[in-house]
Order: sequence, then C-alpha cells, then structure tokens
Amino acid sequence: MPSALPDGEPVPDDGALPAPALAGAADRPLGFYLHVPYCATRCGYCDFNTYTATELRGTGGVLASRDNYADTLIDEIRLARKVLGDDPREVRTVFVGGGTPTLLAAGDLVRMLGAIRDEFGLAADAEVTTEANPESVDPSYLATLRQGGFNRVSFGMQSAKQHVLRVLDRTHTPGRPEACVAEARAAGFSHVNLDLIYGTPGESDDDWRASLEAALGAGPDHVSAYALIVEEGTQLARRIRRGEVPMTDDDVHADRYLIAEEMLSAAGFDWYEVSNWATSDAGRCLHNELYWRGADWWGAGPGAHSHVGGVRWWNVKHPGAYAGALAAGRSPGAGRELLSEEDRRVERILLELRLREGVPLDLLKEAGRKASSRALSDGLLQERPYEEGRAVLTLRGRLLADAVVRDLVD
Repeated sequence: MPSALPDGEPVPDDGALPAPALAGAADRPLGFYLHVPYCATRCGYCDFNTYTATELRGTGGVLASRDNYADTLIDEIRLARKVLGDDPREVRTVFVGGGTPTLLAAGDLVRMLGAIRDEFGLAADAEVTTEANPESVDPSYLATLRQGGFNRVSFGMQSAKQHVLRVLDRTHTPGRPEACVAEARAAGFSHVNLDLIYGTPGESDDDWRASLEAALGAGPDHVSAYALIVEEGTQLARRIRRGEVPMTDDDVHADRYLIAEEMLSAAGFDWYEVSNWATSDAGRCLHNELYWRGADWWGAGPGAHSHVGGVRWWNVKHPGAYAGALAAGRSPGAGRELLSEEDRRVERILLELRLREGVPLDLLKEAGRKASSRALSDGLLQERPYEEGRAVLTLRGRLLADAVVRDLVD
C-alpha cells in the first residue's frame, strides 16, 4: 500500500456512504484488508505506509503503540458494521498486510479476525491470509494463526541470494522463507505464497534462477514475482542517485520475467495475473481478485484504501492520527471520491486486462477497439479469445502490459 494519498472530498465524521453505494450490495462480494503499519526495520526499496519504533517514538504516544493496535483496528471494524448497516453479506476474504503483521502477537491477529466474524460473519469457504516476515514467525505462531481461522499465508522471500537481500535491506536469512513454508504446511495451512522481487541492482540471471529454484523447492502453491520499482524518496533511490548501485533497465526486467514464466510453468504453475502464478484455481489469491475485479472491500488501518459501490476512500496515514480519530468516535477517513461510470470502465480495463481471463472487448470505445486490433496483429493479444469477444494478453503482451492498457484505454 503506497504511502502517498490522493486528494478527495471530506469523509463524514460518521463515515456514512451515499445511498447509491449500498444499493445492490447484497449481490457483491465483500472483503476486508487489515493494515498493520509496523516494521522492525525499513527496507531500502519500500514506499509503503509503514513505521519503525524509532520513527513513531514521540509522535503518537500510546496511540501509536502496536501493543494496543488490535483494539484500535477492531474499533474500525465495528465502525464498518455501522456504515454498511444491515447488509446481509458475509465476508468472503480477509487479508492482513503491512508492514509486518506478524510483529503483532498471533493472538492479536486472531482477535482482529474474530471481530470481523462477530460483526459480519465469514463465508464458509472464506480465504483468510496474512503476510509474514520469515524471521517473525515460528511453528507455534503459525499454529496459533491456523487454529484461529487463518488458512493462507504469504511470506516475503524476495531472493535466495544474500547479496541481493543486502541491497534490498532485507534482514531475513537465506533459507528461512523456505523453512517457513514447511512450518506453515505442518501447522495445517492449505495455501502458501512466496513473494519474489526481480531486477535488484547487482542481481544476475543466475541469481534469479537460484531464487526461483529455491522457492519452487519449498513447495508453495502460489508465487508472486514483481519487478523492482525504485520509488522516489526511498533509501534505494538515494543510493542509485549517488551511484552506489546501478539502476536495472527494462530489458533486464523482461528477461527475468521470461525466466520466471519458463521455470514456473515447467513446475506446474499457471499465470492468472501478470505477476502471479498458482498451481490450481484454488491456489489463486481471491482477495487480490476482489481488487482486480472492482468488488467491495473495506480497508482498515492507517492509510488503508476502501471501495464500496463506486465510492473509494482512504484513511489518514499516521497511526497516532488514525487511533486518535477512532478514540474520538470519528471515522479515520482522510478523503474520498465517487467514481463515475467512465472511471469504473477505465479501471476495469486497467485491472482486468492483467488477468488470464482478460477484459471484454465491448468495454472498449472505438479508439480502443482499433488499438486492440493492432495489438492482435502485433501478437500482443491471443487470437482465440479475441474471436470470442475478449482481449487476453499473450506472453509478449504481458511484457508490454502497461503499454497495451494505455492504448486500449485511449
């Protein structure tokens, strides 16, 4: 969750939504994102809304403490119940992200999940995920999460090579993420993801292959692989600007993506979103699919974003300001926007084109249809789905996904 927040109109103190946003809500899936903004150290590439203990010291007092954070976040879950009213929907997905959620006690994560269950109810087959830093969990911690209702865990592996982890300022030991997969399986987790990053300055093709081999050898059923994006204002951006480490170019990113596709496919993984592969449909991340398909979700926590029925809003960023608003009985919302039909059409194209199922051609305007025909001729879209009325990226199209999206939207 990037740290920058957009502008928008004010959010009412009670968080109330316009009536049209709740119309037909019972027919739409609902998910919850719970943001835990704490990290033990700050990774050099990270631009997310996260804080170390040093960064919070003296800026929020007890309000910013992670010791009582679960109680504060539960207050927002209860606010969500009031705002969404008598909506009969059960929650389909819960995703706890950060930051490092597993810096909180396992019991705190279970209590946060319990609040959602008490206020809304969980679907019988609900997907419940937490992100985890490999060094912040052990078998006992994972067992507590599993017994408390979590059934999916995502470990931040990033790389299997120590020198790559050092550039990223990752503090875990190579080999630890793979061990975590075995511990999660032993605890009873059905679905386990490993997050990888490619294109780190100083990483070679062989380093990337070694990371993929290590990840596959651990036996997850889901792998996410993201090209490193160097965000302005981060420590890594400053190091590159000073010439301490080289910038990785787009051609290298493309080569690494092709390596990932080749190795993951050979191991029985299929892509279902440009940066995500799973061994089966059951292994896909349903929560992220809510985002990609424009469903409803409530984001609780500092800086978290939400979307319900075409209304998108975001919370204040700082944990102290966030907790202070809830303690005063106010919504922590910092701003919101009402999406027009055109906004929603464009966002569908932006997000759904990244999926294996692609996007319906009837969403495109005349210029977009002409662009899609050119993309088909250029080998960026698959022929059979196109004949059936959908734009679906080829492998080459995935490498140029951002450019294809721009053309189809225009």
